[in-house]
Amino acid sequence: MNDSVLVVGGGLAGSEAAWQLAEAGLRVVMAEMRPARPTPVHRGGQLAELVCSNSLRGDSPANAVGLLKREMAALDSLIIRCARSAAVPAGGALAVDRERFAAAVTDAVTGHPRITIERREVEELPEGPALLATGPLTSPALHAALARLLGEGALAFYDAIAPIVAADSLDLTRLFRGSRYGKGGSDDYLNAAMDRSCYEQFVAALLAAEKHPFKAFELEDIRYFEGCLPIEVMAERGLDTLRFGPMKPVGLTDPATGRRPWAVVQLRQDDLAAEHFNLVGFQTKLTAAEQARVFRTIPGLEQARFVRFGMIHRNTFLNAPVHLDPLLRLRRRADLRVAGQLTGVEGYVESAATGLVAARTLAAELAGADPQPPPPETACGGLVRHLTERRPDGFQPANVSWGLIAAPPEVAAVRSRRERRERHAALAVERIRAWAATLRGAARES
Repeated sequence: MNDSVLVVGGGLAGSEAAWQLAEAGLRVVMAEMRPARPTPVHRGGQLAELVCSNSLRGDSPANAVGLLKREMAALDSLIIRCARSAAVPAGGALAVDRERFAAAVTDAVTGHPRITIERREVEELPEGPALLATGPLTSPALHAALARLLGEGALAFYDAIAPIVAADSLDLTRLFRGSRYGKGGSDDYLNAAMDRSCYEQFVAALLAAEKHPFKAFELEDIRYFEGCLPIEVMAERGLDTLRFGPMKPVGLTDPATGRRPWAVVQLRQDDLAAEHFNLVGFQTKLTAAEQARVFRTIPGLEQARFVRFGMIHRNTFLNAPVHLDPLLRLRRRADLRVAGQLTGVEGYVESAATGLVAARTLAAELAGADPQPPPPETACGGLVRHLTERRPDGFQPANVSWGLIAAPPEVAAVRSRRERRERHAALAVERIRAWAATLRGAARES
């Protein structure tokens, strides 16, 4: 095939899409505006840079996002392959050394003979065929162009980033290693135990701390994604909210007391060298000075040196049920596909998965086939269902979950939920492979 496709954006979705299109035999031009045009949260020009957590979440096939990883691996996902190569200990989750991960993706994409990278900003909607994977921080010019086409502005919500501390600044005598219920490696996390008094003092300090004020334009539409709430917002919901959330102590025993702590702060390794640790679930809008003051009250973090402070940034996404069809094409411009968080999925893996699906169906379409979306009983198909079958009113980003995935009749009689999900996962991987084979076969016949 001599067709050329433009992919706008070099994040997880754009990198996955470019790779899949090139592997299908297409020539690909990737337009990425960084580093010449930075964003509020990216640090440099590497492709697939992770700006929030370094975790790609659960890795068990009985977990919906674990199933999604296996489906993507079955479809030769670049993102999953690079994540495996850059993995760091994280219990039952897949977490990565973010620098090695981004370097691996960048090397693979830049080294592909059918991919050309252009470091430039795309300010207008391109002529098709093209795939928009510009993420939740789409540049103002392109965002305005989309708004003109769609007849309404993109929706907005607020996402947050957790702080990272240097390992050599931690008091390891006050921390203990362990993962909840021993999942993964038994020493995958560092844990700071709190008794009741310590926890309540921490919550009080958190609530009283100074926060960055919202700008006037931001006050128009303040909504947080429920899966990534700032820690102070969770604290405002009640004294015990945090210890039933990111600070839950279940499945952990403090070796100093032999008992379960009242609450616990977990720190996850952020790089292969174990020089940096991420405060799990501690995304925040506190000022840098207040983060240093309040978070240093955590046992073991009294002298913590912050490699990166937490922050909040405004994200945008389309009202997908109104604007996207099941092949992730814009209904008003079928030559334009959308992938990644701009579609209204949440999460690294979900973003990359939409890039994979959009690219596979686009490649089949350009080969003359009539592609179909992935089966609804697969995790990939579940994401498409979220984007196309949700009610448009109040549409919000969502992670993949079993509630989005249609249950195949073959597993309906299985009484054990875990066994039912494991069987479902095995069927889903088979069916995603069959879907991909169908796309290839339809393309050859055409």
